[in-house]
Amino acid sequence: MDRLDALKLFIRIVESGSFAAAARDIGVGQPAVSKQIASLERYLGAQLVRRTSRSMTLTETGQSVYEAGLRIIGDFTDLESSVGHGQMSPGGLVRVTVPPVFGRLYLVPHLPAFFSRYPQVSVDLSATERNVNLVEEGFDLSIKTGPLADSSMISRHLVSSPVVVVATPQYLEKHGRPERPQEIERHACVVFAPMHEPRAWRFANVEGPGLHVPSGNFRTGDAEQIRAAVLADMGLVQAPAWLFAAEMASGEVISVLEDFAPPPLPIHGVHPSGRRLPNKTRVFLDFVAEILAADPRPAFVPV
Repeated sequence: MDRLDALKLFIRIVESGSFAAAARDIGVGQPAVSKQIASLERYLGAQLVRRTSRSMTLTETGQSVYEAGLRIIGDFTDLESSVGHGQMSPGGLVRVTVPPVFGRLYLVPHLPAFFSRYPQVSVDLSATERNVNLVEEGFDLSIKTGPLADSSMISRHLVSSPVVVVATPQYLEKHGRPERPQEIERHACVVFAPMHEPRAWRFANVEGPGLHVPSGNFRTGDAEQIRAAVLADMGLVQAPAWLFAAEMASGEVISVLEDFAPPPLPIHGVHPSGRRLPNKTRVFLDFVAEILAADPRPAFVPV
């Protein structure tokens, strides 16, 4: 029995949720998988998995072996990459999820500099707004904007983005500039409505809960369409500053109600827990933190 292969197989079983799924993944029969895990258990002198006809759970030892195995396999993968290229530098494919507009504005333009620094690393960037199961779908890292839901993932707070209310000078010249949140009622709003439900705007330094549900003729769950609608003079919007940072800097849009801004929204890098972060993923995450912190526009504030 190759112990490293057996350990890789054990990790695959845990992450796929069953012996049968792991067998399908690697293209062998389930009896062969069961045999390898039984051999690993004999070698370690401990039961790793409790199996019934309907479920599979890890023993306490199995959980410890899984967590240690992730670190061992991660170290070995890094070693293979560095030795294979004759240098101790990161290498391999990093699979990353990112909100589409954020990726287009802040990650893709900087990738040439990253590849120049780390020529042996490749990046697979998946643009999506949905919550992705990183382990089940095979992703190394997720860049997330906004508050995080409770999760077993490990997160790194990269920067935060101020929350702004903006409109074009043309819109404000025609309809006036609101001075207090209560005046929004008299304005057209571009409504962000994920899952078809308008997202409330939040304000600080006001009496009451500080929430306003915007209304207007146009609503969308797509950030790119939000940008397009505001730039077409369709009304006010509340959004993270990163979405309009270039336009704020150029004067194409103007920020209003600054005295009532809520706390900035965090931006995190998130990766699976229980495993050592591979060098290829670590250097990419460090690079993202570096470029966001160095952005000269009014997009971000430091942690």
